[in-house]
Amino acid sequence: MSPMFDRPRPDSLADLLERVLDKGVVLAGDIRVNLLDIELLTIKIRLLLVSVDKAAEMGIDWWRRDPMLSSEAADNQQALQQENAELRARLDALESSGNSQQVIEPADDQQDDQQDSEAAESKARQR
Repeated sequence: MSPMFDRPRPDSLADLLERVLDKGVVLAGDIRVNLLDIELLTIKIRLLLVSVDKAAEMGIDWWRRDPMLSSEAADNQQALQQENAELRARLDALESSGNSQQVIEPADDQQDDQQDSEAAESKARQR
């Protein structure tokens, strides 16, 4: 036999990719731009190449919170935007009233508070 056949066969690309994704690969590097010994720009590059399962196992799951990639995250973002708009409206109402001691309750709680205050007033009248 010739020496060419004595070497072990390399793994296929699929086997190699599976092994890399299972174990993970980290590539790191920095790019620095200097002019006359003055650092103008530094770019730090960190690349982690792993499978989704391995990344989740490591605690990396940003794709679950990205509204462009997850419908659940998009729904959460819409709810947060609505809550933010309501809070801004309450803040504007507080600022326009000029009374910093007054607190405006959310719409659901206003009815409960009104009922509580009416009950307290009726008890006070009975005394």
